[in-house]
Amino acid sequence: MSLTLRTISREQHLAYIQSLPSASHMQVPAWADVKAEWRSENLGWFDDRTGELVGAGLVLYRQLPKIKRYLAYLPEGPVINWFAPNLTDWLEPMLAHLKAQGAFSVKMGPPVIIRRWEAPSIKKGIQDTEVKRLRDIEPDFIEPRAFEVADKLRRMGWQQGEDGGAGFGDVQPRYVYQVPLENRSLEDVHKNFNQLWRRNIKKAEKAGVEVVQGGYEDLEEWQRLYEITAVRDHFRPRPLSYFQRMWTALNAEDPNRMRLYFARKDGVNLSAATMLIVGGHVWYSYGASDNIGREFRPSNAMQWRMLRDAYALGATVYDLRGISDSLDETDHLFGLIQFKVGTGGQAAEYLGEWDFPLNKLLHKALDIYMSRR
Repeated sequence: MSLTLRTISREQHLAYIQSLPSASHMQVPAWADVKAEWRSENLGWFDDRTGELVGAGLVLYRQLPKIKRYLAYLPEGPVINWFAPNLTDWLEPMLAHLKAQGAFSVKMGPPVIIRRWEAPSIKKGIQDTEVKRLRDIEPDFIEPRAFEVADKLRRMGWQQGEDGGAGFGDVQPRYVYQVPLENRSLEDVHKNFNQLWRRNIKKAEKAGVEVVQGGYEDLEEWQRLYEITAVRDHFRPRPLSYFQRMWTALNAEDPNRMRLYFARKDGVNLSAATMLIVGGHVWYSYGASDNIGREFRPSNAMQWRMLRDAYALGATVYDLRGISDSLDETDHLFGLIQFKVGTGGQAAEYLGEWDFPLNKLLHKALDIYMSRR
């Protein structure tokens, strides 16, 4: 297949995304409005024989301080046929185009899963003192074509960080936790929860915890819970304006792109979460909870409701997003995988993010700058 790459309109880009079973929420045109501090461009790959649009990518450009050169970033993209034998024919024109746009370096995250581990395998790994990382466990599924993709990228000159992007080394998490929903009943999904999860869902029900959907006007209440969480978990929270922009931009593109949930008891909100929907892929994206009422297990109740809603939407996967690959109980990120493993589901490892230095000197300078931040 011979291909032509060119800038496309947002409408063309959105129509292409809507024609697919799903794509990352960071590759929909409206994500450019969420990331307002970046310049953006919509790229399209066309089949020369038919003139048909066969691939798309949202590029975010970040200007280097003081000079007119950019880092070009395609988060969890581009959305192309990654297993095509002629991968070079897809990526070479993209690099040439981005260089012409003033990019000194390109970062992308191929949406290609390389390995999967089922919950029972991970549980066994956690109990084994020899096992320190997910990688130490025999995967339940390996995608051989993913290794070929990695090989082709290296031969083309794409690079990965020293650790191959393990854990949170990348901008986007390399390891995620997903609950597959395709061809399964809700009873089956619930049965696969571990005992603790099922007990906690029952406990919340008995305590009278109710889960409700919120709207734009409830984002201030979301922010209150989110900032409590940030203090407790020692991270820097995003401002309220970010979530307001996210809500407005994503739901203007598709009225069902972003949802907000609250778990409350006696009218008091105890936990909250945001949910994103693109085709058959549903993500639990941000979570927050108060320091009070945790004994009523509002977070379990909320996840179960969100999962049921995802199922009702016809989703094929409910994605709990990032986990660290560490299975060491002393690791501060261990609680995250422990909580998510309780859903049954599976851990998935993506190919990770890749860099192509178009200008080696500026790329190196950015590397040094980022490592000092």
